[in-house]
Amino acid sequence: MTKLHSSEIQALSDAEMEEHLSQLKKDLMKIKGVLASGGVPEDLGKVRQIKRTIARIHTEKQIRKGVGQ
Repeated sequence: MTKLHSSEIQALSDAEMEEHLSQLKKDLMKIKGVLASGGVPEDLGKVRQIKRTIARIHTEKQIRKGVGQ
């Protein structure tokens, strides 16, 4: 569930996007907690994927609002 492509995000409903967004934020907080305590997460590249997916979801939300047109 970490990596969603733009086409997959566009196919989601608003409620599904919010659900994915909250889950991704929880995952990111868990990984940041591991890093803050001095641990090493199982996949450091996952942080980048999560951040990019969150950005994609925020971008799609703005497009649906009609902001920037």
